[in-house]
Amino acid sequence: MKIDVVTLFPGMFSGPLQESILARAQAKGLVQVRVVNLRDYAAGRHRVTDDYAFGGGGGMVLKPEPLFACVEALRGPDSRVILLDPQGERFTQALARRLARESHLILLCGRYEGVDERVRQNLVDEEISIGDYVLTGGEFPALVVADAVIRLLPGVLGDEAAPDQDSFSTGLLEHPQYTRPEEFRGLRVPEVLLSGDHPRIARWRRIMALWRTFQRRPDLLETADLTPDEQKLIEAFKQGKRPEEYLA
Repeated sequence: MKIDVVTLFPGMFSGPLQESILARAQAKGLVQVRVVNLRDYAAGRHRVTDDYAFGGGGGMVLKPEPLFACVEALRGPDSRVILLDPQGERFTQALARRLARESHLILLCGRYEGVDERVRQNLVDEEISIGDYVLTGGEFPALVVADAVIRLLPGVLGDEAAPDQDSFSTGLLEHPQYTRPEEFRGLRVPEVLLSGDHPRIARWRRIMALWRTFQRRPDLLETADLTPDEQKLIEAFKQGKRPEEYLA
């Protein structure tokens, strides 16, 4: 995969892209990430990329000329152009999986009051928002999207099955996790996780994932793929039952 990130502030990417999984994925040749300075595609001596909005009002708007010139220089037949913008579709794990099947992503980082509307209508393929809040620009959202997508690429993670067990991958939040020591300040790891009984462990994890999702993100249960028994379990939780009653 190739990912081109178009931004006015390329320095914001140097640290994150050179650490941890993102750095290793690039070193292995599994992904090529290039940070492109939008000013390089602006005309004139001063390389102006923004201007005042027609109709008045505060703030600046990114001009169409440099964005069109940049994307047209980067775009190939298999490219997908994405504008990071609070008006876009909310980013989800399912959307990350879809983007991970693309061969070339061009991520446009919005800034100031946004981009000229002609960019939205005629240049980008889709718009993505990482949440219902406003940031100073699209740089951090671009990093979020890149990180979520890259870790799904084959060979990036040591355990190929790991992404399938993450929160949201199954439609639920992930079950609680524990590691050594078995006891810490009087707090013990649940005995079932030490039993070596894998079917029992799998059942515990599924029930605890259902419980955690019910407690923290009940909205996810509306679209989660649940068995009839799991649906009954959720109804029991609604009646005040706790998971311990079903883990004996």
